Amino acid sequence: MSVDEDAHWLEWVTKQFETIAGDDKEIDIDEFKTALKVKESFFAERFFALFDSDGSGSISLDELLKALNLLIHGDETDKLRFLFQVYDVDGSGSIDPDELRTVLKSCLHESAISLPEEKLDDLTLVLFESADKDNSGSITFEELKAELENFPEVMENLTISAANWLKPPDPDQKKPQAPRYLTRAYWQNNSRKLLFLCVYALLNLLLFISAMLYHSYGGGWFMLAKGCGQCLNFNCTFIMVLMLRRCLTWLRATWVVRILPLDQNILLHQIVGYAILVFTLVHTAAHVVNFARMTASGGFSLWEYLLTTRPGVGWVKGTASLTGVVLQLLICLMVFCSSTFVRRSGHFEVFYWTHLSYILVWILLIIHCANFWKWFVVPGVVFLLEKIVGIAVSRMGGLHIVEVNLLPSKVTHLVIRRPQFFQFKPGDYIYINIPVIAKYEWHPFTISSAPEQTDTMWLHVRSMGQWTNRLYEYFRQAESQEVCPKRLATSLRKRQQQKDQMFLSSDSEGAVPSNQDDDVKLTMFRQNGSQSGSASEEPGLAERGEGSLLREISTKSAENHRFCNIKCYVDGPYGTPTRQIFASEHAVLIGAGIGITPFASILQSIMYRYRMRKHNCPNCNYSWCENIKDNDMELRKVDFIWINRDQRSFEWFVSLLTKLEMDQADGEPEGRFLEMHMYMTSALGKNDMKAIGLQMALDLLAKKEEKDSITGLKTRTQPGRPEWGKVFQKLSEENKGKVHVFYCGAPALAKVIKAQCETFGFNFYKENF
Repeated sequence: MSVDEDAHWLEWVTKQFETIAGDDKEIDIDEFKTALKVKESFFAERFFALFDSDGSGSISLDELLKALNLLIHGDETDKLRFLFQVYDVDGSGSIDPDELRTVLKSCLHESAISLPEEKLDDLTLVLFESADKDNSGSITFEELKAELENFPEVMENLTISAANWLKPPDPDQKKPQAPRYLTRAYWQNNSRKLLFLCVYALLNLLLFISAMLYHSYGGGWFMLAKGCGQCLNFNCTFIMVLMLRRCLTWLRATWVVRILPLDQNILLHQIVGYAILVFTLVHTAAHVVNFARMTASGGFSLWEYLLTTRPGVGWVKGTASLTGVVLQLLICLMVFCSSTFVRRSGHFEVFYWTHLSYILVWILLIIHCANFWKWFVVPGVVFLLEKIVGIAVSRMGGLHIVEVNLLPSKVTHLVIRRPQFFQFKPGDYIYINIPVIAKYEWHPFTISSAPEQTDTMWLHVRSMGQWTNRLYEYFRQAESQEVCPKRLATSLRKRQQQKDQMFLSSDSEGAVPSNQDDDVKLTMFRQNGSQSGSASEEPGLAERGEGSLLREISTKSAENHRFCNIKCYVDGPYGTPTRQIFASEHAVLIGAGIGITPFASILQSIMYRYRMRKHNCPNCNYSWCENIKDNDMELRKVDFIWINRDQRSFEWFVSLLTKLEMDQADGEPEGRFLEMHMYMTSALGKNDMKAIGLQMALDLLAKKEEKDSITGLKTRTQPGRPEWGKVFQKLSEENKGKVHVFYCGAPALAKVIKAQCETFGFNFYKENF
């Protein structure tokens, strides 16, 4: 916080105090929590106790401001001493292990991190042993200060005002600055899109002017209506061309992708949709005004022109006005139901069914306008062929869902038996229809397995709407006969897999199981560490903190894993911007939440190709990779950034990421090929003083055990959100070639990342379908 921010914050505290304090001008502990919006009881009580200098059980405004001024304007030692006093619960002048454990437990609770008691003990002991230099059994102020000096980033944070300890987190994050459209970097990164939009606007202008000049005999309003009508002929056809998915997927493999913005077809589709709405409104308004003028000259009334066929306007029995009114209503309805707040508010089905009215729109356009069919015939035939091919392909092969895993945050993991003819690229998506969920609905999802996985393919479906919620609830019903018709056979199969898992887990090499069911069990285990069980119960696993493995298997596998044989239909695959990854030199993959799904497929495929080039020494365990750059893959470096809200979300793909870490060669000439960066936004950041002890303990334990306590990965999970400026600055300094950033997740974060890409001159690609 700057000096001005400190002053404003103190002013806010004073107003809060005066509002809540009674006639006695003092506040108690409950009022203190309300005033400063401090929810965590432990830290609230510790702060209150330290501020209550006279021990009266209440604090006055003078006491509060005196303490806060010390924290704001005090030096580094003052702030360190306050931190020490927070940890010194009994006020003895030193911190014992039990006090440290209490503080760390409160930190975990406030960071929404759930760890077993044994892991909390490990965190406490590793931090205590590191700080207790003289092995006296307690930590003095000098020892705490010396320990903190081993963490430069923590000491740097002490220069921040200690008011940050109490200031409630701002729910309204700073809004990203709008992209600087006039900068050179923006024009370079968006050159294809901008050129395409210029050509598109110029073409519309030429069509508009030519139609107006051709109909100049009818007056200004008539000319305006005809000009917009000609633009509508073009746009109502062009909007269909932008959604010819099979053609666009084919074009992505050609040189055309270097000229046309094929990866932004959805954005262009939306732009053309809004253009159609504008042209339609102007076209209709111009005709209404023209009809009103014709009414003045006699013949028919305005309502007869608009709602009847009596005037004979139109080439099909005078139906131009009637069809025009219906078209206006349909187009407005389609645009409204396509808006973001409808699609992303759990009402995707509203968008889906209203969008299907495009068939009726095209039929009415053919009836409404005498020349529309000339624009429509060729794209319409291609569109029809695509639909026929899609229906034929979707009905071939007899696809079945063979396994289902119910993951945290209501994510449904579908395992589909893959037919031999089904070929796809990493990052591709499909449309899937599951008749038992909804007979006529098709929904798009990214394929999360790699093409090299020949027997099955995976989909990870987040429950966010009616269809996806029905899907999750359907498989959640454990007693459903349709989901698991052969109960005894399934039970025996699960028992055998548990025995196999037990055998694999006791292997001294720590091998990761390869089949899918074991992946799910390992995922559950990695997340929970040694939540139940102890070293004495499982001596062979205790050294790695895996004592709870058997219990996790017997409970979570039975609850969340289903074998089934459910019919489904698939349309696709269709290409996405991520197909550019293998043509990149330095790829940065950023997934937010379930946005990891396209990158799960890509990372598996990348590491498969990586393993093909990996060498192992026959005399030792050393491995290396000489060069992975070839005609199929130009990649020299991959950075994977995964941002999750809570701890449980990491369970979705933690077993996959564990395999990727193990697959990495021990030494490469140019450093690690794949680097992972995990962020947990619910955890208190390292600049939050309440989290200093916890983050230090997590760092020390991760270094000791060579794995992260939150995910079980070697990669340390970072608290809070990435500081994108520092992240992108580091990427630019690595000099691994041109950086291409691929993002999948919430649109709001996409704007922030895109702005950073423009600043650093990186290419930006966003998954959007």
